[in-house]
Amino acid sequence: MTTAMTTATGTAREFRLPDVGEGLTEADVVTWHVAVGDVVEENQTLVDIETAKSVVELPSPYAGEVLELLAAEGDTVEVGTPIIRIGAATGTSHAGPQLQEPEEPREPREPREPKPLVGYGARPESSRGRRRRPGTRPGTRPGTHPQTPDHGAPDAAGERPRAKPPVRRLAADLGVDLGEVVATGPDRVTTREDVERHAARSDPSREVPSREVRTPVAGVRKHTAAAMVASAFTAPHATLFTTVDATATMDLRERLRRRPEIGGAPLSPLVFVARAYLRALTRTPVAHARWVDLEDGSAEIVQPPHVHLGIAAATPRGLVVPVLRQADTLALPALASAIGELTATARAGRTPPEAMTGGTATITNVGVFGIDGGTPILNPGETSILAVGAVRRRPWVVTDPDGSHERLEPRSVMQLSLSFDHRVVDGAEASQVLADTAAVLEDPGMAML
Repeated sequence: MTTAMTTATGTAREFRLPDVGEGLTEADVVTWHVAVGDVVEENQTLVDIETAKSVVELPSPYAGEVLELLAAEGDTVEVGTPIIRIGAATGTSHAGPQLQEPEEPREPREPREPKPLVGYGARPESSRGRRRRPGTRPGTRPGTHPQTPDHGAPDAAGERPRAKPPVRRLAADLGVDLGEVVATGPDRVTTREDVERHAARSDPSREVPSREVRTPVAGVRKHTAAAMVASAFTAPHATLFTTVDATATMDLRERLRRRPEIGGAPLSPLVFVARAYLRALTRTPVAHARWVDLEDGSAEIVQPPHVHLGIAAATPRGLVVPVLRQADTLALPALASAIGELTATARAGRTPPEAMTGGTATITNVGVFGIDGGTPILNPGETSILAVGAVRRRPWVVTDPDGSHERLEPRSVMQLSLSFDHRVVDGAEASQVLADTAAVLEDPGMAML
């Protein structure tokens, strides 16, 4: 529940960090969208927080005037910790609905409670954040006005520059005004390279200090690291490789791009590999089952009815794996649209935590980085993960259908690697999955069988 207190301007309330679900107990304060003195409306976005899985916007549960920011950008705050104090608006020219509602003419009533957020008010005994700099108060930065978040100077469009806390610290160390830096990151986020480039350009005679850089392990990277360690030391990994002549699939891709049935969906090579992989998993369903340890010391293999396909996506915040539910039921156009939406949302940092759970198999596209292949680590709880390498034009020995003649031709070639949990899948079953995937990519007509 919120905490009410009496102040000189009336009733004020502290908004506590809500429970964002999925068992997450803390979050980082990324960007405040309000400052002390601002008048906010109900459901107006107050702040962006970063959990171990995604960036989440927190709306205000009530209207009023911002009296104090109780957590600074960069703080790691536990669920239930107060992060902002809002009181009744003192102005009348631009104020939205007031914090306290007027009483009904006929009978008094209790003040309206704010709209509840998910798990709002969990762990109310917690009252402190972490990673706050010594000598600063909540909502302040060294050299800034008390209780005002350090967004930097407004840019030409009047917007405050966006940057993560480590980048802001670098800018302060180098004496760089973030408002003067050209941001090249996604969604106009200022990166470390932007700051260093600006510093070098502003003072060519001064070299950017060469120093040891320490970056706290938090958010997505912390979650990913823990998950990968747990997976590597729980499931016995094995990996198989194959090289595929995907020329026929690439030709099909070019033809389908012009078809109205596709509806403009992005037809990346990943879409065709995903379709072939899904078909292979339905033919060998144990490859998307999961191993479950029981309390009595025994274990069982649980086979779900559908394939929920995880799509590993590299984002500015690290690796995230949003899940496409019942992907095995989707035709190619729908699969292409779904993968495009999934990856775009992930790169924007807007994938909700619940969309990154429940996967039964995963596909990771290292080819977008120009890499030919690798040995991927399983997502915890899953049995297989397919890595897709870059499509390259290479000389390839082509054999006539009757086997009578061979010739050397330039072909579109890619490498696939399948890691699997050897407790659940044996070598023959994993080989079948990889061979079935490759067969469809070499001859898309195989999908008709």
